[in-house]
Amino acid sequence: MRFYLATSFIFPRSLRLRLFTLCFVTTHLPLISYCIWGLATGEVELADFVLLTLATLLGTIVALFGIGALLNPIHVLADTLNAGEVPSLPPAADVIQSLYAGVHRAASTTGAQIQTLTVAAQEDPLTGILNRRGFLDEMIRLTNDGGRGCVVLLDVDHFKTVNDTLGHDEGDRILCALAAALTQETRRVDIVARWGGEEFVIFLPGCMEEEAGRIVGRIGQVLRDAPIGEVKGRPITFSAGVSPLHHGDVAAAVMRADEALYRAKDTGRARVVCHSALACGQPA
Repeated sequence: MRFYLATSFIFPRSLRLRLFTLCFVTTHLPLISYCIWGLATGEVELADFVLLTLATLLGTIVALFGIGALLNPIHVLADTLNAGEVPSLPPAADVIQSLYAGVHRAASTTGAQIQTLTVAAQEDPLTGILNRRGFLDEMIRLTNDGGRGCVVLLDVDHFKTVNDTLGHDEGDRILCALAAALTQETRRVDIVARWGGEEFVIFLPGCMEEEAGRIVGRIGQVLRDAPIGEVKGRPITFSAGVSPLHHGDVAAAVMRADEALYRAKDTGRARVVCHSALACGQPA
């Protein structure tokens, strides 16, 4: 490392030229020594000088091509590593093979860690479904593909009473049970996520607002028929608001669904309200 740093002033941006300079100087040492000796003694033979010069030039050419060939795997490694892929090499015992093996292990480990962190950043640790960030990331992908549908925002009714009466552990269990029910009762193409606290969000691709309302209403009926929990003798229910997605504007759709959700809670809870009915002044 010290020699590498000490010679960095020679072609600092090109290791290939730095190595060539070193080899050029060393291969010319015999010729330089012969010239110095000849000048000092006056016994330079033309034939010997020509032969030694040709041999030196040949050695220089071989060194040039050899350096290029030996450095090529490093350049390939750098290029492919920047592209996210590390090629394999046949077994060898030199420093290049060690470098390849080390970089491959580092790249594999880093890729696995990035994947783990990505999943952790997008997954709700309690329920195991997507969190808000994961939902929004999925929505970006879908809206970029021109996806249409409806956003549903739902909230567990009287959840504070659940926590105060049954305890936070039971509250967590109910949230997990609701997440499982929402996942089971929706399609594979639907996106279910925990929006935060006791709120969940669903995106139903390809659904019109009334159809989405019926789907969510059916899920509510399933939970009334087979309650995920009870508080004060009443089954755990949810209120929901539905809004269509217009022009890929997820934020606006969530805001409209939230307005409909508040209308559902203000009008008795355990019901689904579509934003179009709210906008037209129709009852829930």
